[in-house]
This record gives sequence, C-alpha cells and structure tokens, in this order.
Amino acid sequence: MESTTEPESILAMFQEYSEFPTPLSVALSSDTPHSHGERSITLCTEWSQKGIGTRPGSSLRFQKQYNLVCGERTVIRTLLPGPCNQLLGELLTRESPSGTLKAVVREQTREGVTHQFLEIWSKHRMMKNIDLTSLNKHGKVYDDAQFGCLAWSPCEGKVLYAAEMKQGKVGSSSVLEETRAARDDAKAGPSGEEVTGWKGHCNVYQDDWGEGLASKSTPVLCVADISKGTVLLQQGIPPQVSPGQALWAPGGDGVLFVGWWHEPFRLGLKFCSNRRSALFHVDLEGNCELLSSDSNAVSSPRLSPDGRYIVYLQGQVFGPHKQCLSLHVYDWMRKKVTLLVDVVNRPIEGEFAGLYEALPEHCWSSDSQRVVFSSPRRNWKELFVVDRFTRRVTRLVDNEEFGCWKLLAIEQDLMVVCCSGLNCPPCLRVGFLPPPGGEAGVIWTSLEEPHQIHMLDWRVLDVTPTVQEENTEYSGLDFGALLLKPRGTRGGSKIPLAVFAHGGPHSQFCAEWNVFSAALARVGFAVLMVNYRGSTGFGQDSILSLIGNVGSQDVKDMQRAVMTALQSDATLDPKRVAVIGGSHGGFLACHLIGQYPDFYRACVARNPVINAATLLGTSDIVDWRYSVLGLQYSYDRLPSPDDLTLMLQSSPIVHASQIRSPVLLMLGGKDKRVCPHQGLELYRALKSRGSPVRLLWYSEDGHTLSRADTQADCFLNTALWFLQHLDLH
Repeated sequence: MESTTEPESILAMFQEYSEFPTPLSVALSSDTPHSHGERSITLCTEWSQKGIGTRPGSSLRFQKQYNLVCGERTVIRTLLPGPCNQLLGELLTRESPSGTLKAVVREQTREGVTHQFLEIWSKHRMMKNIDLTSLNKHGKVYDDAQFGCLAWSPCEGKVLYAAEMKQGKVGSSSVLEETRAARDDAKAGPSGEEVTGWKGHCNVYQDDWGEGLASKSTPVLCVADISKGTVLLQQGIPPQVSPGQALWAPGGDGVLFVGWWHEPFRLGLKFCSNRRSALFHVDLEGNCELLSSDSNAVSSPRLSPDGRYIVYLQGQVFGPHKQCLSLHVYDWMRKKVTLLVDVVNRPIEGEFAGLYEALPEHCWSSDSQRVVFSSPRRNWKELFVVDRFTRRVTRLVDNEEFGCWKLLAIEQDLMVVCCSGLNCPPCLRVGFLPPPGGEAGVIWTSLEEPHQIHMLDWRVLDVTPTVQEENTEYSGLDFGALLLKPRGTRGGSKIPLAVFAHGGPHSQFCAEWNVFSAALARVGFAVLMVNYRGSTGFGQDSILSLIGNVGSQDVKDMQRAVMTALQSDATLDPKRVAVIGGSHGGFLACHLIGQYPDFYRACVARNPVINAATLLGTSDIVDWRYSVLGLQYSYDRLPSPDDLTLMLQSSPIVHASQIRSPVLLMLGGKDKRVCPHQGLELYRALKSRGSPVRLLWYSEDGHTLSRADTQADCFLNTALWFLQHLDLH
C-alpha cells in the first residue's frame, strides 16, 4: 500500500474512516407472530456519524430499522433495512413496556431561545407534548450516561427522568441560612443603613461533577404524569447524595436510583468508578431506604423481567479510578443481597478476566435467570453470560473474526451486538441466547455484511517483562499490545512505527475499530497500541501493580512492548519510531522521550500530565494524584513536602532537560481533568532550551478533544508532524 504525504489526501483519509457510523442503542419495537411458528421482530437502532453535513464540532444521529423473521430461537432471515432517518434534537427516547407508546425528550431552539419538551407518541401520532422548560420545575434534562435516565412506569401513565435542580433552589438548610444571614448583613450595611440591590447570592460558588459533566451539579428525579401534563419532583432523596441512573421499582410503587455522595465536595465522576455511592429505593410518598452497602461504589442497577431481582456493579471507594468490579443481585422479595460475580485478581489463561464496564440497560434473559454483558479480556472485548443459580460465567463467542463484541441489548433472549475489529468498522450481529447449559451454541446472524479494510493487517502481541522489570509484590504478570500495519509496502521498504499509549492509566486498547489508528496506518505507519501493566482486562492484580509505580513500571512496559514488536517484525523501521498519547498516555509519551532521548524521533502529547505536583490543585480528580502514588487519600488531606516531592519525581517534567525529540502539544482550553497549564509548563521548559516544540490550543474543547472538527485537526497535525520529523516527506 502506498503512503501519502499531502495534507488534503491525509485529511480525506481520516474523513473517509470517520464517516463509518457507530451504533449507540437498540430497542425491540415490535414482535408479531406469524403462521408456521414464525414471528417478525423489528429492531429500532440509533447510530452516530461524523463528517457529513454536521455543524463544526458535532456529529449527526440517525435511526435505522431492521426486520427479522424468526423461529423459536433462531433468526430465519433478515429483510433489507429501510432508509435511515436523521434524529433532530432528540436527547432521550424510550418505548413503553407494551411497545405501543414512545417517550422522547427533545430540545429545540427558536429565535435564540432553547426549550426542552417531553413528547409522547403512539404508533400513529403524537399524543402529548409537554413543554418542560415552560413548566419551570427544574433545569435542563440530563441525557448523559452517568445520571441520565428515561423510564416508563409499569402502568404506562408516568415517565421518570433526571434533570438539574432549578436555579435558585437551595440544596440544604445550612446554605439557605447562610444566604439569609448574608442578605441580612448586606441590608444592614457597614454602618447599619440598608443596602438595596444585594446580589451576593448570585456569586456563590457551586461545584459540579467535573470533566464531561461540567453543567451538572445537583440532579433531581422528575416524574411526569402523562394524562395531566404535570411534572413533580421526587421527594425523599437523602440531601447528601446526587441521584441518577433511576428506574421504576417493582410494581411501580417507587423509584430505584443510585445516589453519589457529594459532601464535603464533588470529585470528577466521568471515567471514575470509585466514587462513594449506593443503591436506594424511595416510594412515592418520599420514604427512602438503602438497599446496598453505603461504603462502596455502586452503579448500573438493572431490574429483571419478572420484577424480582436487581443486579448492580460494585467497587471500592478511592484507589484506582477504574478497577475490576463485582456483580451483586438484590432479591426484592427476600430483601437480601447476594454476590453473583466476584473480583478477578488473576485470570486463568483464556478465561473470564473480570468486569470493568457498565451493564447495558437490557441485560437479563427472559427467564430472569441469567445476565449477559461485555467485558475486556486481555486485548479483546468479549461477550459473557452469568447464571444466577450456578454463578458460572460463560463466554458466548469463541472466535477471532472480530476483536470487539459489545452487547447493546438483549430483549426476549435476542442479543444485539456491535462487532468491530482494528480493520473492520462497527456492524451489527444478532443471535438468540440458548437455554441454560447450551450457551456455547449461539448462532450469530449479520444484519449487514462487515466492511473489512483489506489494506490493513493487525495482530496481538503478548509481552513479558524482564526479570529486572518484574514487580516484586505482583510478580508473574504479563501484558499485551496490538500492532496495526498497512498491508504491503512499496519496494519492500521498512514501515515507520507510531507507538500509542492509552490514558487512564486504568483503561485499555481493545481490538476494536479505532479511526485514529486506522487512518494513521492508511497514511503509512505501523501503530503499536500498548496495554501496559495496570490496564483493564488483565485482572485486579495488574491494576494494583501500577499503584506507586507510575513513571517507572508503565514507562518500562511501553519500551519493552516497542522492543518486542521491533524484534518480532522485520518490516518495522527501528530508526523511525514516534510516540503519541493523551492524558496519562501523554504523561507516558513525554516520559519516554525524556528517559530514552535518542530513541524516539517525534512526540505528540494530547492534554498530558506533565507535573503531578502542580496539577494537584487544578484537577477535578485530586484524589488520583495521591492514590496513583500509593498514598491514602481523604477529603481533608493537605499535601506535605514529601507528598509533593514524590509527585514531582514521578513526573515527566524532571526529564525535560534531556528531551531532544520534536514535541507537538495539543491542549483543550476547557479541560477540567488535566489543566492545560500542564502542557504549557512543558512548552515553556522546551522553548527556553531551544528544543523544537509546537502547541495547538483548542479553546472550546475539553479533556478528550472529542469535537469532530478538533479530531480532524488533531489527526492532520499528528500525521504531518510525524512525516516531517521522521523524514518521510
């Protein structure tokens, strides 16, 4: 495959790969019986797509329907899908239990004024349209995955959702008293005279839930009465928690929800499964009870079809912000919690490696006996089922056709899965869950043929640390990497290597479709994505092994993976190696060019952590600065000189004087996780030494640099930077 160096061609390649859509959700919208034991099932899917006809920074969403003809537990045939329909302004949508109604939360802007509406649709027309903004009961409706929800009551007369508390409402009596006292003081004035126009209460600081949730501070649960067109705020929520992920309790006599503690102040919640939270039940009279432990981190409550069992994920508070989780089940009738899936410390080779991700909204089998979910296993993401009776976890796929199997939903035992690979954009497959004991016999049907990118090849690398690199407390751990390459090179020339470090650090590169990596390979680079020790999918011991060892163990693992790839693949060019990473991945990229100054020819760092000591007071996850170094965190902890020294010594800034590689920095001006001044600190250190450095500032973007226009600009500049400094023009 020929590489390209022209900016227009490079951008066109990225846009081409960006335009492959990604499925977001699926709903089984109808199930109609036919003769001869056949039935037709309609699947309504929602997709996201970038690059075509969208405003700068945005993506378009569209709907697509599939019609299946099924037997008892088989898909007999699929019918060609109809045309796609763009979704305009839809924030949330949910079909009623009977499938006859649909609730939609829609946002519309007219003449500069934005309103949110709750629409109720039948199969034939709109039944109700409630202007939530005009009712003025609350602020904006939450449509995020952290707090957001939209749930029909069993009687289909009410809809439950979450929203921001109305501005001006006060969350606790103490704040109210402080405000009244301040108002009284202001009226009196310094010499006793009354002061008019006091507005001090408008300037009171209100913290939020951090990066990606900056507009969310105090959620409330709202119940809309469809026939009356009214909205009531659910009473009885404990004042010390923020409610979210709500659903109706069995029988519709109350609400189940997760409550996150927000006192004494809020810590960043996105990508953090270690925040103190619990499962609660509140009845419609406002009586609230605790259903789970209140000293752990709880998420993803899911009610079984028979209305008796609630499964949820549970982890530890503080420590690693992403960790291996346990799965628990609450018996509504017996009022008892049982452990269903425990934390996996050391996975057995080829077996289940633990739970690390949120459960899909629909994850129960129709008999309420089994729970289906996706989870990382080493460098893959796979599909599993656990039996409530035997507590046995079984893998539902045993092939390497795709590197990622992500469950979107299971309804009436029909599983809908998003499949992808490093050279295969997302596609949908469906299959019925066999009866208990026969899970290995799933027959999968593609709704559309996969779009294989034949000009790209990939393989998995298993990497073993040397004796000197072993972790004495957690010995015997290995890790992995994914190598994506262009297929065929002109004249047998060697391929330049781009080394990719993921952020987190407790996250993962799984062998799924990755637009950035695929497009970089299309330009002509091999891309090595490293899952160093501490990545998810390798067991809890691997995660814990990194605590207290950042800037050392993870850096050595990155370099060991690079050397393993170069030694095992003669087509790679050891003299043309570059490195890229974001957040903790940027931290690693900058460490690598500082600790191995003659090895890497170029570096791209996106919102990198440069100096953990100076980051301490500016990040929404201040606890992580302590925990990652093995220090115990508490809300009232103040940094000691020893703490700050340890943070500094683990940071890339201490190696800045050794950096010789040209560095391209990409910073989000609205980043609340890693303050952009981190990147500026390295920029100034390099500029003062005459080192080649360039800085790109994205004023409207945050930590993930996820706006569509930002992503395209970042890719183009990354490719051109590598081409220039690896002498590939």
